[in-house]
Amino acid sequence: MFRGTTIICVRKNDRVAMAGDGQVTLGSQIIKSGAKKVRRLYKGSVLAGFAGSTADAMTLLERFETRLEENSGDLMRSAVS
Repeated sequence: MFRGTTIICVRKNDRVAMAGDGQVTLGSQIIKSGAKKVRRLYKGSVLAGFAGSTADAMTLLERFETRLEENSGDLMRSAVS
C-alpha cells in the first residue's frame, strides 16, 4: 500500500502555481485535514511547500525563512546554508 504527501509545483513562463494536499497523518490516523503545507516566505516572494514528517518540515521552514531574511531573499544562498 502506497501512502504519501502531495506537493505539486508548475511553472510556465513567469508564473508559478503550487499546491499541497493539506492532510497530516500520524501512522495510519489523520490528525489534521486542513494543514497549510504551502507557504509564502520572505515578503511573499518565495513559495515553499513541505511533505514528510510535520515536525521536521515545520522546523526546516522556520530555519529556511530565517536564512532568507539573513541573505536578503537570496534563494540559492539560503537553501544551501
